[in-house]
Amino acid sequence: MAVRGPPGIRFLQWLGLTPCWDRQKVYQLWTLFLTFLCYTSYHLSRKPISIVKNELHKNCNTTQNNTNTANCSSWKPFDGSDYESLFGDLDTAFLFAYAGGMFFSGHIAERSNLRYFLVLGMLSSGLMTALFGLGYYWNIHTVAFFVIVQAVAGVVQATGWPAVVTCVGSWFGKGRRGFIMGLWNSHTSVGNILGSLIAAAFVSEAWGLSFVVPGIIIASVGILAFFFLITEPKEVGIVMEDKGRKDSYTVQADGPTHIPLCERCFNEESETETTEVVPEVASLPVVVADSEPLLGEEIKPLSGGPSNPKAISFLGALKIPGVIEFSMCLFFAKLVSYTFLYWLPKYIKDEEDYSPTVSGDMSTLFDVGGIVGGFLAGTISDFTGGRATCCVVMLVLGAPMLYVTQVVFQTKPSTSTAIGMLAALGFLVNGPYALITTAVSADLGTHKSLKGNAKALSTVTAIIDGTGSIGAAVGPLLAGIILNKAGSEQRAAQWDNVFYMLMASDVLACLFLLRVFVKEIKGWCTGRCFEQETSNVT
Repeated sequence: MAVRGPPGIRFLQWLGLTPCWDRQKVYQLWTLFLTFLCYTSYHLSRKPISIVKNELHKNCNTTQNNTNTANCSSWKPFDGSDYESLFGDLDTAFLFAYAGGMFFSGHIAERSNLRYFLVLGMLSSGLMTALFGLGYYWNIHTVAFFVIVQAVAGVVQATGWPAVVTCVGSWFGKGRRGFIMGLWNSHTSVGNILGSLIAAAFVSEAWGLSFVVPGIIIASVGILAFFFLITEPKEVGIVMEDKGRKDSYTVQADGPTHIPLCERCFNEESETETTEVVPEVASLPVVVADSEPLLGEEIKPLSGGPSNPKAISFLGALKIPGVIEFSMCLFFAKLVSYTFLYWLPKYIKDEEDYSPTVSGDMSTLFDVGGIVGGFLAGTISDFTGGRATCCVVMLVLGAPMLYVTQVVFQTKPSTSTAIGMLAALGFLVNGPYALITTAVSADLGTHKSLKGNAKALSTVTAIIDGTGSIGAAVGPLLAGIILNKAGSEQRAAQWDNVFYMLMASDVLACLFLLRVFVKEIKGWCTGRCFEQETSNVT
């Protein structure tokens, strides 16, 4: 069977524009960049609603607006006293639809062409995002319209994560997966920041553009992905095989290879990578480069093509060791993260008396800390081999950090102190969240029990992130319920209750990883004892 890549890549091959150096490295870097761009656009299109809320309902009773009440008009039906409830309906419609869609999206993705699946999701997301903004130009004032658009948007947005993680997981092996995916996962924060800036640029003049422009951007990136996204290496004549396959090759390294402590004792979790050349059409010549691949391993090609594994069932994916534990951990970790995503600007404004603009700008520091946290968590977990241990350490530190933040913000800290606290909090909260949704999902989706079945990665990713997305929907909902129970004079006390809920969620996330954490610690102890015995013998 002829190997066929995406149309854009085949056209470049037809023109003779092939990589002049290591093809594997070029395609790895290109896939990493394009999937980063794709998911950045997903988050970019989700963010406008949090910015536009202040324009849909303007608080004309504040000191800032008292001087210009003539221009202080809200958008019906969000102009009433129940506006907070209506905004909650919009958030709930999107988040629960997203969580439900996530479970089905992975199941569908691994049974369909991944590039078509992703592109269709991006075009649909662009349409729904723009449709919300068109409500401004069509002068729509029916809450049902906006709720339905948000719900459909949640379903189609669920196509993104299983698809991009599967693409990256197909190209990058376990050796440096945490480092690569930790850096790559910054697309979430980058998308949030860009989405905020783009939406803020139009919100005061014509809030509809705050949605239409991001909708056009994600649709445009989707078209780019259709022509140039290489979803798996075999599309361009390269197949990554794992050690579990009987026909796999061995990896040769120029020097001694570092083996994480955890994998020295739990060798069943270790995995090697290979490049295998398969027959190609003339337009896709096979070139085996002598230079070192991105993963730092010299790959030796072998003949023979891979088998076509069947898609894994939902129950089969749940039986993979660690899937349930990490899924439940992500439920509570994402509950904490998304509560801050939706409520942090409001919290900063209530506690610090900043303007909405300054509060929104300061809330981005939480995302900046999250970028650093995800990157370091992935890098450290690569070196130690202990994904669960990194998560547990950050979660253990995160709970007291939540308490310290709560206490410090009650004292009206200086701007520099507030910036440091928000960045540190984002580091500890988003670190485990980023690690689980990327490297851990990819590890479990390529577990040795799957015997090289790469199609399982979409389902495993969908289960883990789908469970986490339920927590992402529950967190902001509970925060809204807690805050709505009190008037403005009791708001500070209710914010304390929100933080207590987040601390409890952080502890529960940690508890669900105890079994895997203990296993990793025992592995390290066993590995050290073995090294000592070996050194004594020699």
